[in-house]
Amino acid sequence: MSPTTDFYIRIDSDLKEQCESLYRELGTDLTTAIHVFLHQSLRVGGFPFKVRLGQPNAETIAAMLEAEQIAQDPDTKHYSDVEEALQELKKRNKSSR
Repeated sequence: MSPTTDFYIRIDSDLKEQCESLYRELGTDLTTAIHVFLHQSLRVGGFPFKVRLGQPNAETIAAMLEAEQIAQDPDTKHYSDVEEALQELKKRNKSSR
């Protein structure tokens, strides 16, 4: 067995407690979980899981679906360019005053 060394990290105390609780439920501890992570990283040559941006939340998904419905609605006015859309907005602002 190769010699060991100390490894210190700063981590949010709530995150640490939650992870310790999770790994206790899995029958291990945080130190062992970190060892597994590091060994798997070496085995696969990088993160041992996909690293990607988070999924949109429910509000964002709802907004995206609404935008899609509006875009597909044949009654929705479409513009050929940004200038045309801005002119329409300016007209509406003048008439609403």
